[in-house]
Amino acid sequence: MWIVRIALSRPYTFIVLALLILLVSPLVISRTPTDIFPNINIPVLASVWNYTGLSAEEMEGRITTGIERNMTTTVSNIEHIESLSLAGRAIIKVFLQPGSSVDEANSEITAISQPSVRNLPPGSSPPFIIAYNASTVPIIQLALSSSTLPESQLQDYGQNFVRPQLVTVPGAQLPYPYGGKQRQGQRHSEHRAPPVQRALPRRRRHRPRQPEPRPPFRHRQDRHVRI
Repeated sequence: MWIVRIALSRPYTFIVLALLILLVSPLVISRTPTDIFPNINIPVLASVWNYTGLSAEEMEGRITTGIERNMTTTVSNIEHIESLSLAGRAIIKVFLQPGSSVDEANSEITAISQPSVRNLPPGSSPPFIIAYNASTVPIIQLALSSSTLPESQLQDYGQNFVRPQLVTVPGAQLPYPYGGKQRQGQRHSEHRAPPVQRALPRRRRHRPRQPEPRPPFRHRQDRHVRI
């Protein structure tokens, strides 16, 4: 209670302090940016590789490891690289040095990703490249589960119905859903040999060759010229 005693004994001092805080507060509030997640100037690029049917171990050995080595030889100003291998998906994050050009790094990753597809398993497609900041942390993690629907149908709901509705939220960045099973279709076709068609021999008629007409015979007269 000592602060109350000092305020009662020196009222004018506390009045001056209160007026000083009231005058300085607008200046301090205007110069102090407030944000739940502060802006961290560390540019980050993420490349997402998809290949349906591979396990997490196979994705790491056949796709993630090779892509990381290729990026270290082409992309400049790398601070460190992080990767996450899932079933059928690999996410490679490239953290750049503070102040580095994101556009330049994006073009370098795109340039090395196109030739790297040739060394990947058949049917591989180029990655999705996403540019974001290190302060962009996930806020909500949404999971879909059901005791009656199969995993392939849950995958369709999350991809085609839930995600398009959340994209309309201002400032939201949504990744592709991962996990579950993607819908696949198989088609079996029987290859039958076409029926053999025997070519019938053509009958060729022999026509006698007619003699060619000869030009009429003309007598040649020799003329002698005297000089």
